[in-house]
Amino acid sequence: MTLSATHWLNREFDPAYWAKHHLSPVLRDQNLESILISEISNLSDLGRFRFLTGESYRLRASNPDDIDSELSLLQALLASEENESNGRGRSQELKPVPSSVILLVNDLMAEAIREGASDIHFEPFEKYLLVRYRVDGSLRETRRLDCDIKPMVISRLKIMGGLDIAERRLPQDGRIRFHIDEKVVDVRLSTLPTEFGEKAVLRILDKSALRLELESLGMSGSDLALFRKYLGRAHGIILVTGPTGSGKTTTLYSAINEIRSPELNITTIEDPIEYNLEGINQTQIKPEIGLNFAHTLRSILRQDPNIILVGEIRDSETLKIALRAALTGHLVLSTLHTNDSVSAISRLLDLEAERGLLATALRLVIAQRLVKVFCDHCKKRVNDNSGDNSDVYESVGCERCYGNGFSGRKAIFEFFEITESVMNAIETGASTTQLRKLSREEGINTLREAGVRMVANGETDMNQVIRESM
Repeated sequence: MTLSATHWLNREFDPAYWAKHHLSPVLRDQNLESILISEISNLSDLGRFRFLTGESYRLRASNPDDIDSELSLLQALLASEENESNGRGRSQELKPVPSSVILLVNDLMAEAIREGASDIHFEPFEKYLLVRYRVDGSLRETRRLDCDIKPMVISRLKIMGGLDIAERRLPQDGRIRFHIDEKVVDVRLSTLPTEFGEKAVLRILDKSALRLELESLGMSGSDLALFRKYLGRAHGIILVTGPTGSGKTTTLYSAINEIRSPELNITTIEDPIEYNLEGINQTQIKPEIGLNFAHTLRSILRQDPNIILVGEIRDSETLKIALRAALTGHLVLSTLHTNDSVSAISRLLDLEAERGLLATALRLVIAQRLVKVFCDHCKKRVNDNSGDNSDVYESVGCERCYGNGFSGRKAIFEFFEITESVMNAIETGASTTQLRKLSREEGINTLREAGVRMVANGETDMNQVIRESM
């Protein structure tokens, strides 16, 4: 049953009535999701609700403060509906007062999505609630909201994410489906107790901004050909390495998107599932019930898979199962946290991989980073004394890039192919230094060299390259 806020706050259900009985309806996308209740004696009042609606709804224990906050949010929604019906619309100014909390949260989320933010941080401090957006990998302060509405903003986010607004002592995780510009954006919500209240971080997963095509990743022609060569193999391990936020998931999703077909059984194990891929079996791990990477991978091997994507290899048990899967006719794709591609070998050995199995199963390691690129609207050519006739630019900053001089990011890659000589070196106990020297002899293009090419092409500056490739 879809019931608008106007219905639930009409004369039958006005705020004074709800407050008097210590009850509050909880709306999600203007649907009645549940009823907050603070005292067991209020159960008798539910008969009135059921008589008028013909349905019963889930009860959620709460306290009077949370109920008051929720009622204020519902009043704001009612005011918004009344304004729209009278043709007045909403104010363009975001004034942090209780009556505009819903509009405030919606506007902040919409603004962040339109600006291409990957995350929104709501951070409570003693005298204000700080709102920051992460754009192109860097956080930028956006608002300082009045201290009085801190709990109301967090409560609104928790209600949108289906979390328990009465639980403030423990971290919680939820999901929000946000409607904007005729599209639906998935948002992951995480809350964390801090000294001055709960902090909330929203991870924006905008499918419309995601291009799952290998050509769009920015690989060179030779690197792309090498990647496709091993994606076409029936077995082996391909690893993508790099820090959090370096685009590893996008690279793996793009690979899966290219090779999927009705003839293949492709299964993923993720933490969490960031995007739903049509025709792919995706499983999210749940460590709290024992459903970890290793346990899930072992089960998947009994599901007749062709290709397995493991979100991350983070323990020896998962690694050992992945290695044996790769040697028994499965193509395994996964990620690892290392500084460069060659360092993946020592990391895998630290996780107790057998040298012989590792050398035989591993096919390709790709290291990647995301480097900020100049804003096309304000980058400026400067004199260069290098004598190589290449264009050199510097960031200036303008209104389009919020004065940063950079807008967007581009990936740089380092491909480490496990050739026969590299396999022999791994088996015979070569060190990381020796493997790096061997890879140079075989023509590896490092992350730094890929970044230098970007500088030569006028796409970024050396400071950004050094920052990401050190």
